[in-house]
Amino acid sequence: MKFASFRHQGKDSFGLVTGEQVIDLGHAGAGSLKQYLARGGAARAQQDAEQGRALAIAEVQFLPVIPDPEKILCVGINYLSHVKETGRELPKHPMIFARFADSQTGHLQPIIRPHASEKLDFEGELAVVIGRKARHVKAAEALDYVAGYACYNDGSVRDWQKHTIQFIPGKNFPQTGGFGPWLVTPDEAGDPSQLSLVTRLNGTVVQEARTDDLIFPIPALIEYCSTFTELNPGDVIITGTTGGVGAFREPPLWMKPGDVVEVEISGLGKLVNPVAQEA
Repeated sequence: MKFASFRHQGKDSFGLVTGEQVIDLGHAGAGSLKQYLARGGAARAQQDAEQGRALAIAEVQFLPVIPDPEKILCVGINYLSHVKETGRELPKHPMIFARFADSQTGHLQPIIRPHASEKLDFEGELAVVIGRKARHVKAAEALDYVAGYACYNDGSVRDWQKHTIQFIPGKNFPQTGGFGPWLVTPDEAGDPSQLSLVTRLNGTVVQEARTDDLIFPIPALIEYCSTFTELNPGDVIITGTTGGVGAFREPPLWMKPGDVVEVEISGLGKLVNPVAQEA
């Protein structure tokens, strides 16, 4: 199944994506997709959809898949190809930093280049959405706690990211993180360690990898994160980007207003965002 968060006629809701339609599930007693997952909604989604209103996808404005996550945990330097281009040593533990909910944007909505910098970089990534409370979870059981997967563009303002050894400033400018178009449940997504990821800038492939290149695979990330914090339904783990980012190219390649950036992952769909200048 595929779930999307969206705005229709000024009202925020969420629903089940079927073909070119989304079935509004806002009537099902949950105010957001996060709350719906927390109440076990995925198990009854087909039944709830029978009473839902069908909307054409073209009629809705996509929101970030989870607009209101309690936590967004991002993993840095987690593909071997990215380690090689950065010149770093292999990490011994996952490098974790945080994003804030208001730094996100939905499918077909603009990624915003801020006034403070022109060094806005792309980072195509696989996002994992947690489906139930997870604490001290072992890797062998970790995938049982996953609600689904989605595409993510961890847009990075590189000079602000490098002000100190802490990444947070460069990762949290408003509307820099693309998240969408929808959440794909594990039964439909397939093995998350065998997905292909492609990032395109204006139609040109700039990143290409398979998720088996991850240094810390998804079960290991869930085990690690659930040890230092309790993961809750709707929490997001963004698993890291592969090689090819703009900062390590000669000359550097930055996203600029008028560009269109795409992150496509096999089985999950294609996230598309135009780039616009901050107003």
